[in-house]
Parts: sequence; C-alpha cells; structure tokens
Amino acid sequence: MPGRIEDYALIGDCETAALVGRDGSIDWLCWPRFDSAACFAALLGGPEHGRWLLAPADPDARASRRYREDTMVLETEFACGDGAVRVVDFMPVRGAQSDLVRIVEGVRGRVAMRTEFVVRTDYGATVPWVTHLDEGGPHGTLRAVAGPDMLLLRADVALRGEGLKTVGEFAVGAGERAAFVLTYAASHVPPPAPVEPREALAETEAFWRGWAARGTYPGEWRDAVSRSLLTLKALTYRPTGGIVAAPTTSLPEQLGGTRNWDYRFCWLRDATLTLLALMDAGHFDEAAAWRDWLLRAAAGSPSQLQIMYGLAGERMLREWEVDWLPGYEGARPVRVGNAAHGQLQLDVYGEVLDALFQARRGGLPSDPNAWQMACAMVAHLETVWERPDAGLWEVRGGSQHFTHSKVMTWVALDRMVRATEEFGMRGPANRWRALRARVHAEVCERAFDPGLGAFVQAYGSKQLDAGVLMIPLVGFLPPDDPRVVGTVARVEERLMEGGLVRRYDSAATDDGLPAGEGAFLACSFWLADNYAMMGRRRDARALFERLLDLRNDVGLLAEEYDTHVGRQVGNFPQAFSHVALVDTALNLGRATPDARRPAAQRVAGD
Repeated sequence: MPGRIEDYALIGDCETAALVGRDGSIDWLCWPRFDSAACFAALLGGPEHGRWLLAPADPDARASRRYREDTMVLETEFACGDGAVRVVDFMPVRGAQSDLVRIVEGVRGRVAMRTEFVVRTDYGATVPWVTHLDEGGPHGTLRAVAGPDMLLLRADVALRGEGLKTVGEFAVGAGERAAFVLTYAASHVPPPAPVEPREALAETEAFWRGWAARGTYPGEWRDAVSRSLLTLKALTYRPTGGIVAAPTTSLPEQLGGTRNWDYRFCWLRDATLTLLALMDAGHFDEAAAWRDWLLRAAAGSPSQLQIMYGLAGERMLREWEVDWLPGYEGARPVRVGNAAHGQLQLDVYGEVLDALFQARRGGLPSDPNAWQMACAMVAHLETVWERPDAGLWEVRGGSQHFTHSKVMTWVALDRMVRATEEFGMRGPANRWRALRARVHAEVCERAFDPGLGAFVQAYGSKQLDAGVLMIPLVGFLPPDDPRVVGTVARVEERLMEGGLVRRYDSAATDDGLPAGEGAFLACSFWLADNYAMMGRRRDARALFERLLDLRNDVGLLAEEYDTHVGRQVGNFPQAFSHVALVDTALNLGRATPDARRPAAQRVAGD
C-alpha cells in the first residue's frame, strides 16, 4: 500500500519528477516528462504497478530525512540495530539524458539492505521486456523495453530476476557506498553512456544552490520560503518554460472520493501566480522563459485562449479514466488529461495580464509581441466579460457570474491602463478606463449582499466563496473598506473549519460531484494576507504558523488538508499552496503589507 500523501518527498530535474516515500520506496515517476505515462505507479495502485524500493532489510528500521540545504537532493537516514545507513536520492539536471540516482552510504556499523525494482509503463499496465547488457563492470546493465520507452538500471551490486521484478540483497559498512543509476532513453536509440553518480551529485547540488543563491528573501521564514521556491522551480519544465500545477494525477481531495484530477499541466492561473512569487523573491529568468512559453502556447485567436495547456503548449488535453488502477486508497476514478481545459474562466485574463505587467515592472526586457498579445486578449475580454463562466474552482455543474471572475476582469483592465500610464504603452486607455469603472461598479452592486454584509460567490447567490478574499489582495478595494471587513468576518464564521478555510460550501455548490473535500490551503494563506493588510498582525502570524505546521517533515504541502483526519489531501506537492506560502511570508515581512502584487491597492475609478 502507498504511504500517506505527506509521507512523500519530491525529487526532480526541471523536466519531470519522482515521489520518494519515507520507507525508501519511489512510488511515482513519469518519464520523460511530467505528463508522460508513469513508469512507477504504485502511488495509485500497488507495488505490482511499478515502484523502486531501496531500504534496510530490517522492517523495524527507523527513518529520518531531509533535503541537503538549498537543493532538491534528498537524504533518508535509516537506523536499525547497531548500524545506520543513508540513502541519497536525486535527479541530475538533464543534459543529453534523464537519470535517477540513488546512492547508499554506510554511516555506522554494517547494515543489510534490499532492493526491489518493479517497472511498469502505461500507468502500470505494461510489463516491459527485461534483458541484460554486458557493458563492462562486475554486474552489467539491466535493460527494460516497452514500445517507445527504454530504462537502463546500472548498479554496484548484483541483481537478479524474481518473477516479474528485479531484486537484490547487499550490505554496506561505515564509509562504504553503493550506487544505482536508472536512465531513461527512447527504445530505438543506442543505450546512452552511464552517468558517474558522485560527479552527478556534485553537479546537481551546485545547480540548485546556485539557483537558490539568486533569491532575495532574507526574512525570518527563510527556510520555509526557500523550500517552497525550490519546489516551484522543480515544477518548471525547463525545455519550454511551462510551469505545472503539480507532478501528480488523481490524488483525491477527499480520501476515498471522486474529486480526483490530473494536475500535470500548465494552468495559466497557477503558472502566473508561481511566476509572481518567483519574481517577488528575485528570480526573473523564469519570467522570461514563461513569457516566451505563453506567447507560443496562446498564439492564435484570443477567442481560443485556454485556461491550461500542455508542457509545450499542447491544447488537446482529452480526459480519460485509467480503469485498471484502483486509485490512491481506493479513490476512483484515476484520470489522465483534464476536461476543464475547454472551460471559460474569465479570471485567467486578469492573472495573465497582471503577470505581464509585473514582469515589465520588474525590469524584464520589453517584447512587442507580448504587448500585442495583451491588447488582443483584453480586446476579446471586452466582448465576453458579461458572460457567466466556470470560475476559479472549475465547477462542472453549470456556469455562473462568479464574483472572483469579475474582479479579475477588473484586474485585467486595470493593469492594461497602468501599463499605458507607467510605461507609455500604446492602447485605447480611455476605453479601458471606462470599462474598468463599469466592471467595478457592477461588482460592488451585484456581488455584495447587504444582508450578509459580504461579497458572495456569484451574482444573486447567498453562498460564500474564499475567492472573494482576493478582493483587497489585487487592489479592487482597500482592506479597511467595510465591505471587505464584513466579508472577512463572514468567511471566518461560515467557511472556517479546524482553523483553516474551505474554498466554498461544497454542499451548496452544484458541480455535479458528491460533496466533500479538505480545507483549501491557498485560501487559508489568503486569509492570513487579509489579516496582515487589515492590521491584525497577531492573527496573521498565528494562522501562518499554523499553516507552516501542516507541512510535512521536508517542508512540502499538498493542495488541501483534511482537518477531520489530520492528513494532507489533493495533488502533491501543489504549486498553488507553495505560491501562497511565499506570498504570505513576504507580506508579513513588510512593515505595511500592501498586497500580493506591488502597488495593487490603488483602486481604479476612484
């Protein structure tokens, strides 16, 4: 059985990623990309669907682990009897090939070890053909081929076939090492040359530490912010500049439930918020790469803009079900692809145009194509903003006039107007100003319920939605506006559970699925931001510290948290959660927190 979601750590090479369990088992790996068919899929099935275990033979061994400082290199130390051993897991930042390296280091005494290697492609469905290559060295190379995929396993110890898996037993003493290198390549090419594990380890550490050193956050939560930024960087797809929402699919938002989605794609919303967090912390190279990705992915008619794309900008993200996998702890169905790619979600225009505006503010060299695209996007938005949409949470039960969507429409217009004012960009600024004021007035009139004293989920609704917590964060209204203060109070009363914030009342929001999910972690960070901006700094710090305590032992967060059973739920690790963590830390570090985006409190139409 797979471990709890929070039992996993992430390793990656900015092209794909693997999840390593506390027990030394790698239960999830997609090669050669984040969104490829899994080579190890035990996370959504069982060991027979692919995993790689490397651990002491003693089942009572005690594990502790950590990342090497400012890297994505994971160390797991196992103590058993009179001995101890360390397993170092990492993925070298890819050059001509893709590798996963595991190094076993003896710490004290002598420890008996075991390894079990079960590789299955096509989400656990396909058993590859395994042969032995004589490449020199005492043990040669195992070669596993299934259709277009080839994996090569090179090891410092003897391995043998047993049933449909590869196993081995060995021992390491203090100061001794044994290395394992798993390499992916296309099956039609010659096996690539092996990587030297120790050299690769030094190069990988240097890459991550060099990247982390460019950051500018010096505050009191430096370790938490650094780990979140490293995680966000690991979720970038280096060849194209795309940023995935999470490296997993179908980890449930409710244990045993059906809200199981594939997050291995580039949501414009998640990617832009990730970009803003990285820029705020001093990482601007990713901004240039993402802007170039956006220009390619969204090229064409702005009426065909999608809310998400594939890693290289693919548009056809057909959703289908993997019926041979039982799902994480029985949560079915397991889904590949995401049908939400065809939804209308008006908020993405605001997020994208805000990101382009902030990138320009941050000193990113101007690109005339980016401004042309921004003008085309806002021109299309002018024709569709009055339509109902699927909203921030991608409900599948029918479109509404969601408040958050209309607020982000205002953000899109506001950032375009400000681009003309601050940077001299050319465009119909007066028309944008007029529409900006009209949208602002409509939201204040139709989305605010005087009886509740709060902004509601959608026009005419009586339901609350944590998305309205963004109203002061994006500068739509100041944090001391009575309508904002009342909204925060109603959220505290009706959406908080176990000290955390649910994104909406799922029982009242008809999205076509059974009700029930965990508290949404990003929304809880947004509430802390609101507290900070309203001067409730003690409340903000208390909530932020509570959220930090929910991270697992290596600092990672899933999408949601189930307060009833005390477990992380949803896809993992989740970019949205780590973006929100970084933003809140930055806000709490400011003498006067203004917003998650600089100068955002200036309200258009005032």
